[in-house]
Amino acid sequence: MTAISSKKEGAQPSTATLRMIKVWDPVVRLFHWTIVTACVLNLFILDEGKYWHRVTGYAVAAAIALRFIWGFVGTKHARFTDFLPTPAKVMNQILSILDGDEKRYVGHNPLASVMMLCLMMLLAATALTGWMTTLDAFWGEKWLEELHGIIANGIMVLAFVHAGAAVIESWRHRENLVWSMVTGRKKA
Repeated sequence: MTAISSKKEGAQPSTATLRMIKVWDPVVRLFHWTIVTACVLNLFILDEGKYWHRVTGYAVAAAIALRFIWGFVGTKHARFTDFLPTPAKVMNQILSILDGDEKRYVGHNPLASVMMLCLMMLLAATALTGWMTTLDAFWGEKWLEELHGIIANGIMVLAFVHAGAAVIESWRHRENLVWSMVTGRKKA
C-alpha cells in the first residue's frame, strides 16, 4: 500500500497536467465488474435457485478462484502482499482520518483492503452454500437456504457501504475511484 500525503503545497495542478498511472489491471477490473453484475443479477433480478441464478453463482465462484490466484501472481496492486491489512495499518488510517490528515493510497487503503477481503470471503461462502443446496445430502434443508440468504444479504449491505465509501473517498481525494476501476488508471 503506497500512501501519498493528501496535503499539497500551493495550488492544485490542473486535471490536464496530472500524471495518470496504471493501477488496476484487466484481471482486477474484470473481477470487480463481474462481481458487481452477478450481485445485481442474483440479488435483484434472477429468481432464487433457478438455472440462471445458479449459473451466475458458479461464475462468481470461478471469478473468486481466479482473483485468489491473481492475488499471488498478478500485478503489483493486485497482489495480497500489496494491500494485506494489519491492525496497525487499519488503526493508523482511522486515526489519520479523525485527525484530518488522511493519506491517499494508490492501491487499496487499509480499510478498503478489509472490505475487499470480507466481501471475497462472503462471496465464497455464498457460492459454497448455494452449491450445497443442490446436493442430495442438503436438498431442501431450510437452515442452509436461510444461511445462504443471510450471507447474500450481508454482501448487499457491505456492497452499499463499499460504494458509499468509494464516493466519499472520490470526493475527499478529488479523483473518481469508480472511473479508475473502469480505466485502470489513477492519479500518480
